[in-house]
Order: sequence, then structure tokens, then C-alpha cells
Amino acid sequence: MRAIELDHVTKEYHLSPSNSLKATVSSGMARLFGRTTTHAPPFKALDDVSFCVEPGEVVGIIGRNGAGKSTLLKMLAHVTQPTRGKVAIRGSVAPLIEVGAGFVGDLTGRENVYVNAAILGLSRSEISRKMDEIVAFAELEQFIDTPLKRYSSGMAVRLGFAVATSVDADVLIIDEVLAVGDLDFQKKCFDRMEDIIKQKNKTLLIVGHNVRQLERISTRMILLDKGKLVLDDLPARVCNLYFERMSRTSDERAVTENRNLRPLNDSGEIEVTTVEVFSDGASTPTDDVVLHKAMSVRVHFTAHRRIAFPEVIIGFHTNDFVYVGSASSTVRREREQAFEGAQVLQCTLPDMVLRPGIYYVRLVFSDQFHRLIWYGESLRKFRVVADEAIDSAKLPERGLVDLPIAWTFRSPG
Repeated sequence: MRAIELDHVTKEYHLSPSNSLKATVSSGMARLFGRTTTHAPPFKALDDVSFCVEPGEVVGIIGRNGAGKSTLLKMLAHVTQPTRGKVAIRGSVAPLIEVGAGFVGDLTGRENVYVNAAILGLSRSEISRKMDEIVAFAELEQFIDTPLKRYSSGMAVRLGFAVATSVDADVLIIDEVLAVGDLDFQKKCFDRMEDIIKQKNKTLLIVGHNVRQLERISTRMILLDKGKLVLDDLPARVCNLYFERMSRTSDERAVTENRNLRPLNDSGEIEVTTVEVFSDGASTPTDDVVLHKAMSVRVHFTAHRRIAFPEVIIGFHTNDFVYVGSASSTVRREREQAFEGAQVLQCTLPDMVLRPGIYYVRLVFSDQFHRLIWYGESLRKFRVVADEAIDSAKLPERGLVDLPIAWTFRSPG
């Protein structure tokens, strides 16, 4: 039996220009005298969304801000109801939509645990039984009887997450709770979520903007855009489509704002005019680079003064700025003596090992004293594609690099 079912769900909101008494009276008088009043069409936070979740599945939901993710979770948590369509959930539900909801500053941490856990549906005896575990996980043994208003924001968030994830329910509905606290505590939160998934066999719906984390933890993912369901598929496929759509948006913004080659750091000593990508020895620039073929990056720049013993670093990153590799010109035995005037730099990667997807070129210039002269990211977009010699459907779902491994199978002896 399915844990969650959404059948053609639509949620509309009427965006009235004003809810003031004057506007209400004016609208009422207009109707009274037979005059028509114009209203903006309703805003569809969700638009005809249908999907099912089986027991034990972990479904990650991603999309840009305003895509309808939080509206969907609030509907599943019965915070709001659909305008049209049906929502069915089987089993007990724990909505972790806002970490620390209901916390009161004048109450101690311990008292807030009781209040917050009661909001989430735990009885007082259950809270007392789990109190030591909650306090230990939040790492607040020393401060648990201190008023919450004396906590830092990080301490309050840690306590809220510890309470929220102590709820024992069949279906967990989670909104952005993996992005709490410092990096060490985020890792701890992630480990707890994996423990809930693997050992307790819960059904999870998770919304988040850390797409890489969701890709790792989910069994499948859903991409929403402007209230519509765009794709419901394996995590890698959904993430690839999300990053592709985001890259198109960022590229259009870069063209509009004329910042394609705008550096993040610039001393004024170097001006980069062109960054080009070439695939497999071709003489013309391209947008597509073939997996496990040679790739070259050519940079046209001008050094406005003589720069002795320079260092150049070429690197690649994803649309969400995962830096997947870089190379320095200083590893050569014969280091470049100087840059001055117009220059053309070309570096060649003999085997493109990045997995099919969209990547960007980053570039660094520094001098012999490692002083940063010029630094830019997202300078040139390129796509890695697989040719007919490689069955891209058989490439592993996870990872950014296709390791060039030689396989050998033999019987022992």
C-alpha cells in the first residue's frame, strides 16, 4: 500500500493588491451598484501535480525558490489544503518543516524540549524517556537548564533538530533541516538522517537546496518549477536536468549583465579577452567536449606590464561550484620566464575524464611571490558528451569523474 499519493493537486492563492478596509468597502460598493471589479488571476503555487511514494522510499524534492516545494510539504503536513485534487497519506506523519517552531525565549532549553516535542506529537512520558538522548545529540548538557534567550542561534537550531528527529513516525516530511549548525553538526545531522533511513525504514520526503546531499541520500528525486512537476526520476538524472536548467539561467544573466569574462579579483595588470575550448585537436572552438578524448583551453590575454615567472592555474567547476580539478603551469620543468604584451596561452588535457554534464572554466594568474593578479570563474561553459564508442546509459549514476580503469577478471590459480 502506498505511503503517499497526490492526484492532480493544485494550490491557488489570490494575490489581492490590498486587503485594507478601504479596498474592501470600495469593492463591495462596486458590486452593489452592478459594476465589475477586476482581480488578478490566482497564483498557482502547485499546478496539477501527481506522484506516489512507496513505503521506505526517500524522495528528494528540488527546484528554484518559488517552485512550490514548501507549499507541497505544508499540504502533506495538513498545514494547508489543496484547491483541487486529492492528497492521501497512510500512517503517522512527523512534519519537520521549521526547526525550533514554538520555542520560547524565557523558558529553559529543557522546558522548550517538552513544549516543542508536544507540538510534534510526543507525550510527556516519551519526552522524558528521550530527554537525555536529545540533550546529548544537541551537545547542550551544560546549558540545557539555561533560558533559551541566552543561547546562540546555532545552539537553538541544534536543540530544535534533536527534538524534531526524535519523533517516531511512519512518514517524515522534512524542509531544509539538513542545513543547520556548523559543518561538523551538519555532518552529524546527515548521519542521523541516514540512520533513520537505513535502520528504521521510514518514508521520507525531503526538500533542500543542497542538491548534492539530496542526490546522495534519496532513492529518487522530483524537480518542480513554477508549481509544475518537471521530472520524477533517478537522483542523478533529476540533478543533471536541474543543473542544466540553472546553467542556462545563469548564462542568460551573464550575457545580460555583460560579465562573461569579469574577474572576481583583478589587479589591473592583466586583461583576459577570450577563453576558448577545443575538443580532440579541432581547429575551431566548441561547446561540446568528448569523454575520454583530448580537450584544450586557449586563453587570449594582454599583460600590461612585465610579470616575471608567472603562474597560471586552469581549473574546472560545476554549476554549483564543485571544483573538480585544476592544473598549474609551474609543475613544468621549464617555467615561463615572463609575460608582457599580447599573449596566447593553450593547455591540453589528453584525456577528458569528467563525466557527461555541464562544466565551467576557471582561471588564475599570479606572480612568482604567489600574489594574486587575476582570478575568474564561470569563464567558459562546455558540455562533456559521450561518443558512440561509450554506452552512456551504462555509466554509473554517481560521481563527476569517469576513472580510466583497466578491468581484469580471471580465475584464481
